Amino acid sequence: MKTTFGLFCVLFMAAFTLSAQEMSKDKYYKMMADSLVKSAMTEQRGFRSLGDLCKIGPRLSGSVNSLKAINWAVEKMKGLGLDSVWRQPVMVPHWERGKVESAVIVSSKKFKGKSLSIASLGGSIGTDLKNGIIAEVIEINSWVELNEKKNQVKDKIVFYNIPFDHSFPAAFPAYGKNVGYRFRGAAEAAKCGAKGMILRSISSRNDNVPHVGVMQYADSVPQIPAAAIGIQDADFLSESLKNDSKLKIQLKLSCKTLPDVQSYNVIGELKGTEFPDEVLVVGGHFDSWDKGDGAHDDAAGCMQSLEVLDLFKRLQMKPKRTIRCVFFINEENGSRGGIAYGKYADSSNEKHLTAIESDRGAFTPVGFLVDKDSASFIKISSWGKILERAGIHWVKQGGSGVDVSYIKNAKCLIGYVPDSQRYFDYHHSANDVFSEVNPREFELGSAAMAVLVFLIDWEGL
Repeated sequence: MKTTFGLFCVLFMAAFTLSAQEMSKDKYYKMMADSLVKSAMTEQRGFRSLGDLCKIGPRLSGSVNSLKAINWAVEKMKGLGLDSVWRQPVMVPHWERGKVESAVIVSSKKFKGKSLSIASLGGSIGTDLKNGIIAEVIEINSWVELNEKKNQVKDKIVFYNIPFDHSFPAAFPAYGKNVGYRFRGAAEAAKCGAKGMILRSISSRNDNVPHVGVMQYADSVPQIPAAAIGIQDADFLSESLKNDSKLKIQLKLSCKTLPDVQSYNVIGELKGTEFPDEVLVVGGHFDSWDKGDGAHDDAAGCMQSLEVLDLFKRLQMKPKRTIRCVFFINEENGSRGGIAYGKYADSSNEKHLTAIESDRGAFTPVGFLVDKDSASFIKISSWGKILERAGIHWVKQGGSGVDVSYIKNAKCLIGYVPDSQRYFDYHHSANDVFSEVNPREFELGSAAMAVLVFLIDWEGL
């Protein structure tokens, strides 16, 4: 293997010395794309880095683990020989889950004492840990139903039971349809006098693992505790309520919000040889929820972004423009890393040509979404045949990513899109672990991003 790959590198570098004038531009671009794909797929360095990062564990903003991961990332970038590596200070929220999370049926003769699989939603307040909250449960299936039953909600635990809508061909619209219940469900229930909130997990997998995520309170109403429940227990609770409308649950949560703490974006770059002030950003968010190890969301996106720079390094490709990898902190519960980098970018003398975000999991590449600039979209679309060599089937206009959206002076913003069908099996849950990442899918994603960066670097936008 070493001999074969060494021979490949020799042949590649010999071909690389040919200028675009000595072969057709199309042939040259295809050769470069094939070289990036082959290096990523055969060496799998990015995938191994992902495994090392995931050993640290989950990286919720403000946690000890997040700082361990930040220090690891700095040393990793330095070890790859990037031209510059630095931390950008960011103050982030500090919410802790604690060790107590329980929901127990206390009233039903048949099911009294049965525990339900729950997990606090990010930002939730806790309960008294001795007695918790004991209240009847009322099932709500829509905002309309909450309004219709608002007079029945007082002093109860609202149970939002809205299944994942599998009628959507793509998974993200189904998630988008339900995420509002997680984000503002507690506040809406509190307006009606509820004592607590339980949410059916926003998951496409029929298991009993709670899927968490951020929620937000409203200043005008009391704060109430909020938790997600596993799909199977959500179905069980719904059926139990049909037989016993007075069913009560005892809810105990030990989560709490602490003062903001110091954290950092991690940034590394390869300096451009011809246009160093023109910047191409690739990145993902470095924080994760405190379930699983955040492999798909979004350690994979970060490691794919870093591998773009490493592919340029190991194939001895000298970029014309500066290629910058940014690990944004705090996307999950505040986006302060994206905001901080956006302010830096907009106040600097640099010109951000583009920013590419990977935050949809490490699945098989499908396409790129291009935002903001029609001329850039047309140009990137013209490279379709080259991008196909890395598994990209389409380029469409659309949204890019949460963190890069704050870079207001970028000419265009791009979202890397892998196949989404399995993403919400893992998203924000204990299912999101390194063993669920396929190395070939991961590496083809790294290569797809690298090919696009190469084309933008070579031709500009």
